[in-house]
Amino acid sequence: MSIDEILEQWQQDTKIDRTELGDEALNIPKLHHKYFQILVKEKMILRKQESEMKQLKLDKYEFLTQGPNEETKDKGWKLPPRGMILKGDIPMYLEGDQDIINLSLKIGYQQEKLELLDSIIKSVMNRGFLIKSAIDWQKFTMGS
Repeated sequence: MSIDEILEQWQQDTKIDRTELGDEALNIPKLHHKYFQILVKEKMILRKQESEMKQLKLDKYEFLTQGPNEETKDKGWKLPPRGMILKGDIPMYLEGDQDIINLSLKIGYQQEKLELLDSIIKSVMNRGFLIKSAIDWQKFTMGS
């Protein structure tokens, strides 16, 4: 699920029907469940991406220190023009590796989704207070 899809769903779910505040209050657990389910699924995706990153870094490290093999040739990996590199230079090459950069960007995007979902869940948890305030305001304006 993309950030845009989550935001689109949240935009629909933020609407509160002022004429049915009781129903809206009863809807809070459903909203919490919905977004908590999404959060759990997205956390699992992040864990998978993080493990892929660890494996990719190990594979790239072995490639840079030991040279190409059949598997890395199939992946299209190539050593820098100067050939095998010194172990002290490996972190710099790993940081600049396009495969690692691309996976890092995917992980960053996934982390942004988790932060968004955390924020949405906090907002859902505060929804009861907002509905209670709206009910109190209606009572006040009606003279009760």
